[in-house]
Amino acid sequence: MAELRLGPLLRYTDGSCATVWVETGRPCTAEVRCSDGAGGTAPTFQVAGHHYALVTVTGLRPGASPSYEVLLDGDRVWPLPGSPFPPSVIRTPGAGGAVRVTFGSCRWAAPPADGKDPVGADALDTLAVRLAADPDAERPDVLLLLGDQVYADETSERTQRWLAGRRDLDEPPGSQVADYEEYCHLYHESWLDPEVRWLLSTVPSFMIFDDHDVVDDWNTSAAWLADMRRTDWWQERLMSGLMSYWVHQHLGNLSPAELADDPTWAAVRAAPDGTEALRALAEKADADLSSVRFSYRRDFGRIRVVMVDSRAARVLDEDRRAMLDAGEADWLRAQVLADPGAYDHLLIGTSLPWLLPHLVHDAEAWDAALCAGERGPRWARFGERLRRGADLEHWAAFPRSFADLAALVLEAGTAPGAPATVCVLSGDVHHAYIAEASWPSGGPHVPVVQLTCSPVHNSVPLSMRIGFRFGWSAPARLLGRLLARHGRCSRPPVKWRKRGGPWFGNQLMTLTLHGRSARLRLERTGADEKLHTVHETSLTDGEFGAGRRR
Repeated sequence: MAELRLGPLLRYTDGSCATVWVETGRPCTAEVRCSDGAGGTAPTFQVAGHHYALVTVTGLRPGASPSYEVLLDGDRVWPLPGSPFPPSVIRTPGAGGAVRVTFGSCRWAAPPADGKDPVGADALDTLAVRLAADPDAERPDVLLLLGDQVYADETSERTQRWLAGRRDLDEPPGSQVADYEEYCHLYHESWLDPEVRWLLSTVPSFMIFDDHDVVDDWNTSAAWLADMRRTDWWQERLMSGLMSYWVHQHLGNLSPAELADDPTWAAVRAAPDGTEALRALAEKADADLSSVRFSYRRDFGRIRVVMVDSRAARVLDEDRRAMLDAGEADWLRAQVLADPGAYDHLLIGTSLPWLLPHLVHDAEAWDAALCAGERGPRWARFGERLRRGADLEHWAAFPRSFADLAALVLEAGTAPGAPATVCVLSGDVHHAYIAEASWPSGGPHVPVVQLTCSPVHNSVPLSMRIGFRFGWSAPARLLGRLLARHGRCSRPPVKWRKRGGPWFGNQLMTLTLHGRSARLRLERTGADEKLHTVHETSLTDGEFGAGRRR
C-alpha cells in the first residue's frame, strides 16, 4: 500500500475545479474523491527520489463545499484513521458573496521542546483549532502565505540532530540545509504539524518565497551574490531551494490551464525522473533573471490578487539596480491594468513591504545612494557593510522600483473604473502595521494602503520592537531627512502615514471583501493559545482615501 507522506494541500480553486497536492511513498496513482461526485486522478511524478502528485479535481459546483478523501492506488489514505479533525472540504466560490483573504508570513516551524513553545503559539495552529471546533463558522476563503514558509538557514534542534546524522556540521553550511533532501525535511517538519496539515487540506492556499526560503538577505546586492558564489556550498543550496520551492509551493499557485502550458511541468511529468528537468529550470533562473517567472495572478470574482516575486527577479548591478527586472515590471503592469473596471479590489502581494516606517525608508534610500557611489568609494564600502548588517533591502533600497510601484498604483487608482481599494500585502519585518499612501499633487480617490502582517510564528526581539516604534516617530522622521539629505536622495513621489500599529506577536490579518466594501481584522495569539482580535477597521467607510480630508 502506498504511503501518504505529506499533504494533502488544497491549492488552486475556482467555481468548477481545484488542485490537490500530495507526496507519496512510492509511484502510484493519486485520486481525490468528493462527496458530491466530483473528483480526479493523477499519476505521481518523481524528483530526487521523492514522489508527488498534483490532482486536478473537476465537476465542482460554484458555492458548494463537498468533503473529500484521498486514495492511492485505490486505498484510502486521507482522512487519517482516527483523525480528530472534521472532514476536509473543497469550498468553491459562489456568486456575490463575501470573500475572506487571510494572510501572513514568517513561520518558523520548529516543534515546541518539552511542550513549551519559545516563540509563543503558532497563529496557523490556533486558526486551525478554531475552525476545527466549529466547521460552520466564518473561515478564510483563501490563505496567502507571503514568504519564509521554511527557514533554510535557521533550523530547529531536532533538524540539526537529523542533519548531523547525514554530514559533518563543522563544514559549511553547518546547521543550515544543503540539498534537496534536507529541504524536503524542512517541508515535512512544517507541514506535518497536525493542525497545519489539516488547515492546508481544507483552506486553499497561495504562496510566494522570501529570503529565508533560500538564505537570509537572498539577493541583497551584487557584492553579496559574488561572495556567495565563491563558497563551495551556495550553488547546490540555491538549486535545491528553487527546485523544492517549485515542487512544494509554486505548482499549486498555477491554474490547470497555466500548468497545461508550462514546459517544465510537461518535462517533469514525462520523464521517469524529473530531477534534471527541474534542475535545468533552476539553473536557467540563476543564469537569466528574465527567463523564469515565479510571480502570478489570481482573480477571485471581482477581486484581483497579483503576487510579485521580490527576490529572484532582482537586478543587482548598482548602476541599474531594481527590485524587478524589466520583463517582470512589464508583467506586473500588464496584470494590474488589464481589463479596466473588471475588479473591485486590487491586492498586490509582495513579501517585502513597500511603505516602511519613515526612518527605515530614508535609511534604506540613503544606504542605496552610498552604495551607488554618491559619496565616494569609502562611503560605498561602508554602505555595503551596513546594507548587509541591517537588512536594508526592501523596496526603499531600490528607489526607482519604489517610484515605479507608486506610479503604477496611482495609475490603477485613478483610471476609469478604478477599484474601491488598492492594498499592498506584505510580511518579513516581524510586526504588523497599516500605512496609508497619499500623493502631494492629488492621487487616487480610493484608499491605497500598505498592510503588513508578520510573523505567523517567530520571535520578535525587544530591539526590533523599540526600533520600529521609534521609526514612525517625529524625531525619527527628522533623522531620516538628514540621512536622505546626506545621500542626496530624491523625495519619494508618494507620502504615507501610519494608520495602525505597530503590533507585535504571532498574528494574521484578514480582509473581508464584499462588493466594493473592505474590512480588515488583525488577530494575534494569546497566552491561552487562541486568536484574539486586536484591531478591526473598515477601509471603505470614509476613514481612508478621499473620504478623509487631510
